[in-house]
Amino acid sequence: MTSNQKQPDVDLFDQWASASASLAQPQSQPGSDAPDIQPNVELAGSDSDSTAERTAPALRRAVQELLKHGSLERSAKPHLFATVQNRSAVIGAMLEPFDLQVQIDELRGLVFLTVLTDDLAGEAVPEEDEDGWSHPLVFRQRLTLEQSLLVAILRREFIQHEQEGGLGVTVRIAVDDLQPQLDVFMDRSGSETQDRKRLLQLLDNLRKHGMVSEVDAQDYVLIRPMIVHLANPENLQALLLHLQRVAGGEIAGDAVAGNGDDREDV
Repeated sequence: MTSNQKQPDVDLFDQWASASASLAQPQSQPGSDAPDIQPNVELAGSDSDSTAERTAPALRRAVQELLKHGSLERSAKPHLFATVQNRSAVIGAMLEPFDLQVQIDELRGLVFLTVLTDDLAGEAVPEEDEDGWSHPLVFRQRLTLEQSLLVAILRREFIQHEQEGGLGVTVRIAVDDLQPQLDVFMDRSGSETQDRKRLLQLLDNLRKHGMVSEVDAQDYVLIRPMIVHLANPENLQALLLHLQRVAGGEIAGDAVAGNGDDREDV
């Protein structure tokens, strides 16, 4: 006797799930040299190893501060200054591929970056770059004649205060004390308001170069120790020669024009 037994219904979803499981299961052939797939445990370990090999946070912050501002003062950030002072050799090795080096002025509590010269780098300057500035990370910013004159005045004030109070002394000067010294080299406009506005603008431009602070509520400005290194004797000598050339040109122009009033203001 033949009995008609009903076959169980087959769920299509179960078929797809079982087929996907069989495809996802790795097939190992006997005698095969292919390595078995291992859980991704080593990848997690490699991430932790790379994190452990990173530079110490204090050293990273110190280098980043130098790269951002170019200088670092002990009075403002003593911990970062101590890090640079104690790890100067390590920081120098980190900066050397970029043709940069760190300079430390311990007496004034200042560290700053400078560009490695050709002799220190041990390589000759390419012929096409001998007459220009070729560093890819540092931009040369030239000062105007008025700014250069004010830098020379500020540096003189800074050196005088150091001679009286010793190296590392804080130097503050009133804005009103700077105006008469600047008037010696520059013609007045006839308006005290305009002359003061011009002086404040010059001070703000030098502040962006790290030479002075902002003018405070008492109309005093802090002269930063960086001015000693930016306005070095070589730069001051170049400024003096330029002023002599300008003065010589004006004298010659006056002789030709019969001492006329059409001189170009300096």
